[in-house]
Amino acid sequence: MAILSIHNDNPLIDGRQSQRAMMVRRGVQRFLHDMRHAVLPELTLSSGRRADLISLSPKGEIWIVEIKTSIEDFRVDRKWPDYRLHSDRLFFATHGGVPLDIFPEECGLFLSDGYGAEMIRDAPEERLSAPTRKSVSLNFARVAAQRLMLAEWSADRAGDTAPAMREIVSGALDGEG
Repeated sequence: MAILSIHNDNPLIDGRQSQRAMMVRRGVQRFLHDMRHAVLPELTLSSGRRADLISLSPKGEIWIVEIKTSIEDFRVDRKWPDYRLHSDRLFFATHGGVPLDIFPEECGLFLSDGYGAEMIRDAPEERLSAPTRKSVSLNFARVAAQRLMLAEWSADRAGDTAPAMREIVSGALDGEG
């Protein structure tokens, strides 16, 4: 089964994630949104690595969440230590079918059911240097703005002029959440 479709017109979905990974992602995104974080999925970092989720907290902390959907997924992926260079706090996120004891104690941990998530363990803070924080923050802002513009254009092409879409792109909902 192909994961990537060349027919995807939705700029908010890149098609590389499994349904299970998307379920974990949705729950963690909702949890972070409730904590008033700005959340962005699939952000390419200056190292070339791609963070599954990255968020900016109300205090300006940068969190990265690495999603793992199986024991094998965790064992074969050894790139996660690199994410420490781009975040103040590093977390893993998974679902109830994965044993939680496989994840390193030095990282935070979320358990997601797709509707929400629970923070099983907070991540220790390792503050970024000012130049790195500025670089990551600017990258986050530029990519988020670009994706919003592409989503607006996609909605226009699809004829989606629903009030909710108009409120989002006009900024009427800014600061809510």
